[in-house]
Amino acid sequence: MPPTLPPPTPTAGWTLIFLAWLVASIATLAALFLGEIMGYTPCVLCWYQRIAMFPLVLILAVGLFPFDPRVVRYALPLALVGWGLALFHWGVASGLIPESITPCSQGVPCSVEQIVWFGFLTLPMLSVLAFSGIIALLLITHFKASE
Repeated sequence: MPPTLPPPTPTAGWTLIFLAWLVASIATLAALFLGEIMGYTPCVLCWYQRIAMFPLVLILAVGLFPFDPRVVRYALPLALVGWGLALFHWGVASGLIPESITPCSQGVPCSVEQIVWFGFLTLPMLSVLAFSGIIALLLITHFKASE
């Protein structure tokens, strides 16, 4: 008989949700810093991504105290929508998707990369990475809790 793994402890699930909350919090604070302190005006797609990211800070925090692994079912759909928007925005900013099909008809164009760090790291890419990390942590929590 193969050895079986011990069931996951609530501490492991709590740590994973805490890490997802930390990513969402850092992304939220960074977006607020860039908009409110640095004065960068977000494009329409950035606003949509903010609409998906900002509530994750509260939803994930509620799932931490007391720890409730069911928080995944509430946070994951929001993270997936945000990830899809971020991926679309990254495609527009990279020139893979024509800007003519985006909702950015007024104000800041969605194809303008206001910040480029290290020659390749753009805000849409950072958004994709943040949502990807949150989704990965939520999925690991879900599968560990269902074992």
